[in-house]
Amino acid sequence: MKQGIHPKYDKCVVRCACGETWETESTVDSISADICSKCHPFFTGRQKLIDTGGRVDKFKRRESRK
Repeated sequence: MKQGIHPKYDKCVVRCACGETWETESTVDSISADICSKCHPFFTGRQKLIDTGGRVDKFKRRESRK
């Protein structure tokens, strides 16, 4: 491998929106995640509805008109 062309690969802290943090390795110092295995519905078994920009309400209004 060539010397001096590769980015620095160091420890990184990942922070989830739920408050969970863990350490991994990356080329950046910190990473912000929206969802992790502690709060994801697939892993927790709880259904959490994430409504981005009122899409669910818009869908329900459109379906109620029919």
